[in-house]
Amino acid sequence: MNDEKIRVRVTENDQLLDVIVLKKTVNQIDVVIGEGVHNVKCSLHPTANGLAYEGNIMGREIVYETSREQVEADIAHTQPSTRRR
Repeated sequence: MNDEKIRVRVTENDQLLDVIVLKKTVNQIDVVIGEGVHNVKCSLHPTANGLAYEGNIMGREIVYETSREQVEADIAHTQPSTRRR
């Protein structure tokens, strides 16, 4: 199984982290940070201007610097719609 990974930025120290995506929709992206018993789940929500997704994990803000439109295009690309016949 290939897990989808995205790169997020920890705003406190400008560190980049690769995290695993659990679920991705236009309105929310659920991710897991860490491995094994030391993992933490986090939900990222779109910013007011729709240019990024943000969330908090253990008191630190993380940002996925991708727009809603790009996420919507990614979802459409990875999950093509099925047609009725």
